[in-house]
Amino acid sequence: MIPSLVAKAYRNWRSRHRHPVSFALHLVGIPACFLAAPVLLIVREFLAAGGCFLAGYALQFLGHFVEGNRPGEELILRRLLRRR
Repeated sequence: MIPSLVAKAYRNWRSRHRHPVSFALHLVGIPACFLAAPVLLIVREFLAAGGCFLAGYALQFLGHFVEGNRPGEELILRRLLRRR
């Protein structure tokens, strides 16, 4: 069951990131947010961790601008607030 959920989530994500520039920006931005920033926190490089996290998110938002669609976080917030 879990592999099918992961596969479905990946297919959904990939369908929203088709533009090569958007995909490349996400390829850099996601690891900066969710790998580099936590590692930097562990080694107590707080300013660098914050910079990595913010820069990673900025790259992803830029990717969505290039792609012409809304970021996933915005879609989740809209669903939670029941606004489309």
